[in-house]
Amino acid sequence: MVETIHSDIKEIKEYAKENNVPIMLDDGINFLTTFIIKHQITNVLEIGTAIGYSAIMMALASPNVKITSIERDRERYLEALKNIKKFNLENRITLIYHDAVEVKLKEQFDLIFIDAAKGKNMAFFKKFSKNLTEEGYIITDNIKFHGYVDKEESEIKTRNLRGLVRKIKDYINFLKNNEEYQTIFYEVGDGISVSRKKD
Repeated sequence: MVETIHSDIKEIKEYAKENNVPIMLDDGINFLTTFIIKHQITNVLEIGTAIGYSAIMMALASPNVKITSIERDRERYLEALKNIKKFNLENRITLIYHDAVEVKLKEQFDLIFIDAAKGKNMAFFKKFSKNLTEEGYIITDNIKFHGYVDKEESEIKTRNLRGLVRKIKDYINFLKNNEEYQTIFYEVGDGISVSRKKD
């Protein structure tokens, strides 16, 4: 069973590599799954399913976790459905095929994981923090964005990329100066932030 899981995970990672689908780096996913176990997280909202890799890893980390995950790309959404079925996790991972900006949820979550369009991090944070339990956490991936965030603007070749990096920097400042939330930044994977409501 363990071997099957291992080879199925390997298959997902290979598919991601071949099809240029961004998935979490190994130490990033280890950080996330360890966090879930340590803080006894049971209800996760994930913004950005991609092909279901992180949702599956979160579900495998603890049998008590349920995940709602939103994906707007049809091809990736269908691939995620297939992968989740392969692991028999349909009863614990619910996929929503839609643009997260337009999704309205009433449910409360003790972890919100933001890993979607980087330029919309702030919008996602503001929108879905209403769905966070009082003691919950918001985790954001790709805070370093492949090292671009640490570069000078003049070192970044294209205008689109410069614009995106600027938005990520704005988001980092938004987290640092937020009066409601306290955020810790971790040099893990591609950079991870963990935000929690201040007491």
